[in-house]
Amino acid sequence: MNKTKKMMTGVLTAALVTSLAACGQNRPSEPTGYDCDDWDWDKETGTYYCDDSHSSYHGSYYHGGSFYSNKKALKSSSIYQSYSKQYKSGIGSGTKGGFGG
Repeated sequence: MNKTKKMMTGVLTAALVTSLAACGQNRPSEPTGYDCDDWDWDKETGTYYCDDSHSSYHGSYYHGGSFYSNKKALKSSSIYQSYSKQYKSGIGSGTKGGFGG
């Protein structure tokens, strides 16, 4: 029983450290000064979208000071496409590279 407790403590500690490390990822600050009270981070695009059903921006994606009415419009933007290449090749993207990569 003692070995099981030690093992579970180790597993839980590793999970906690991993989740805290993920929280520390560099991401831009949430947009402010707009009619949206609920900005959610879209991990796939690396941008925020408005999830406030009472907002005129509801469902819009925000990137680089501009709003995009949906994900398709965001992804077709040349400004976003340049950013996307950097975002997707960054730490945690699953791509190899950097030190020892």
